[in-house]
Amino acid sequence: MFRVRAVRHGVAAVAVVLVLCAGVAVTALLSFTSASDRIGTLTGRAVGQVVRVAQNTVELSWPLPDGTYRTALVEIPGRPPAPGQKTQVAYDPDDPGQVVMPGAELLVQADRALSGLAFTAAVVLLVIAATAWRLLTRSRAARQPARKARVRRVRVQSGLIVRSWLEVDGPRERWVPVYYDPALVAMPSPADVVLHGDPNRDRLVVVEVGDVLLYPSGPVTSKHPRGRRGDSPAEPDPDVVAAARSAGWRRQLRADAVLVIPAPFIGLFWAYLDGSGFSGWLAATLVTAGMGLWVAAWRGADPS
Repeated sequence: MFRVRAVRHGVAAVAVVLVLCAGVAVTALLSFTSASDRIGTLTGRAVGQVVRVAQNTVELSWPLPDGTYRTALVEIPGRPPAPGQKTQVAYDPDDPGQVVMPGAELLVQADRALSGLAFTAAVVLLVIAATAWRLLTRSRAARQPARKARVRRVRVQSGLIVRSWLEVDGPRERWVPVYYDPALVAMPSPADVVLHGDPNRDRLVVVEVGDVLLYPSGPVTSKHPRGRRGDSPAEPDPDVVAAARSAGWRRQLRADAVLVIPAPFIGLFWAYLDGSGFSGWLAATLVTAGMGLWVAAWRGADPS
């Protein structure tokens, strides 16, 4: 199946997601390791008191084992406690100036890094599992009994993405969304094709045009696809067909890139919720951009 254009497109999108997630995961792992090493030295425990609060800086006072008291400043990225409040304290017995309390920046850093690792792992598992499932179901659909049919190819723009659909002639109107292939541009409208599967009964139908298999990018539907419709000509323009066959992946990337546009705004929203600043914005933007490219490949973006 790797000779199929849609498969190569999907694998390339998965590779982009994996590379971006790997970069974010390595950064999160380094941050978590650094924070964990520092937390590991804080073996001393005590009950301290908040002496003074200045913006996000808290001055703590707590007793040492020898009966003396020690004070230190702790950064609190969230809402700081009120002066006079009692709190648990963890400190380094060899260097009591190294201290944390619940909500301290060091603990938040470790928790944020761990959440980043879990999130990237979940994204990777989702993308790999969904892609494997789609490859399995489409390869199984291609082995269904063949039947002849007449179809018309239309392009439908819905939101930011344009997809190719094949309208199947018959007593019952059926629509089959298919992954893009240059063979679609060369198809007259209507065209006689071979269907692997019954569009009136099967959820997935593979369309054979000459020696090219057009795999479905979604289930067969009896409803007209929503969006702006563009019909294919009855006789394709030879120049347009030649241009489609010679076009490289840059055109596909331009079609997919529209789903990358929301990534910086989603990253900004994530950084605001998480309080992770620029680093959180960058990580969320990169992962969201990779997912946008994958969704475009998953949905079958048409670059023609």
